[in-house]
This record gives sequence, structure tokens and C-alpha cells, in this order.
Amino acid sequence: MGLKAVLFDFNGVIINDEPIHKQLVAEILLTENLVLKKGEYEQTCLGKSERDCFRNLIGSRGRVVNDDYLLQILQRKLKRYIEEMEKLEKLPLFAGLDDLIFQIRSRNLKLGIVSEGLRSAVDFVLNKTNLGEYFQVIVSGEEITTTKPEPDGYMLAVQRLNEKFPDLNLLPRDCLVIEDTLVGIKAAKRARMQVVGVAHTYPFHMLQRQANWTIDFLTDLDLERVIEVFKNREKEKENIQK
Repeated sequence: MGLKAVLFDFNGVIINDEPIHKQLVAEILLTENLVLKKGEYEQTCLGKSERDCFRNLIGSRGRVVNDDYLLQILQRKLKRYIEEMEKLEKLPLFAGLDDLIFQIRSRNLKLGIVSEGLRSAVDFVLNKTNLGEYFQVIVSGEEITTTKPEPDGYMLAVQRLNEKFPDLNLLPRDCLVIEDTLVGIKAAKRARMQVVGVAHTYPFHMLQRQANWTIDFLTDLDLERVIEVFKNREKEKENIQK
């Protein structure tokens, strides 16, 4: 059949909230009498789970980061994130998202989110923007013990789509992933999925070395062309098996 599902990363693909996350990470560190160094957020946190972000930032200062301490920090950041987002008249969704979702749904493809963020933050944004009804599965950072570039989140999304739609018979090769980070692209590739890299966070040329397709903006994605590539690949596979 070819393409059956499109899986989105969340932060940096659906919502442009990375500046807010960086601001809040710096704020939380200050409350712990620590300072976020220049470039440290990008190196340590981009594409990573919030759990790993804080564990690495605080742990690198020689402090012990146990689970209770980490949970307390994550809850404080979540509270502040929602407070900051509530101040905005309109949440900063990336241009072209609504139209892309419409294109995907009009072709009867399944939609999912695989995020390293906290589920409460994802749900807040989806509810606030009325996008929640369009995504059949959501995998968040609390639900997996690993972080990207490990493929576990994407594999779990496939499992859940198959559980929800038993006749779908979804395989990783039937999925298209939309990612904005290098570790995210690697995670999808390790899950044996095709990947679109969107240059919201990293330069186009850096993503181009890793992704199957690279675009500057969501509006640049030619979904029909991608679907055709999936179909042709299936035809080639069938011909080889004959």
C-alpha cells in the first residue's frame, strides 16, 4: 500500500516554543544557583527529553540528580511553561501546519505525535489549538525510558496504531516522520522510517545529510510526491519478490 501514517515530532515541528523552553531552563537553573552557559542548551537539550536535559545540565555541575529531585524540577518547569503559554494571545504554531494536517487526513493517512516533551504540555497545546482530535496516537517523554536518537518512541507509536486499528497492519517502513533535529532524524532512521527534515531548528544543509527529504518550511512539503515515492518502492519490492 505504501504510506499509511505520518508521525510528527512536537516541539520545533508543530509549535515554535523552543525560545520559551530555553528561557525556562535558564530560569530553573538560576533557582538552583546554576547558570546556563552559552550554547549549552542547544548542545544538551535540543531533541532530548526534558528529563535528560535537566539530568545532564545539573549532573555536569557535580550534583546528584535523583528521581524525586528531577520530578520536582520537571513539575516546576511544566507549571511555568503553561503560565508563559497562557500569556500568549495565539500559540506559535508553525505556518503551514493546518494545511499539511488537512492534506494528510484527506488521504486517509493516520496521524501521530512522538515527543520527548511532557504529555501535559503536549495536551495543553493540542487542546488550546483544537488539534488534539486529529492525532490518533501520542507518545510523550514519560512513556519511554530512552531518549532520541534511540528509536523506541517511534516503535511505540507503530505498536499503538496497530492496537487501535487492527486492520492497519502498519510497519515502520509505512511511516513518514517529520523532524527538526539531528537526533530526531536518527531516531526515525533507526526505526527504519522515512524522514522529512524541516529546517526550523538546524540549517537546511545539516538536515539534508541525514533526512530522506529536506524542507525549509512545512508549506514546502510535496505530500503527493512523497506518497508516489512510497508507492514506487512497494512496486519495486513486489517485483523483486516475483
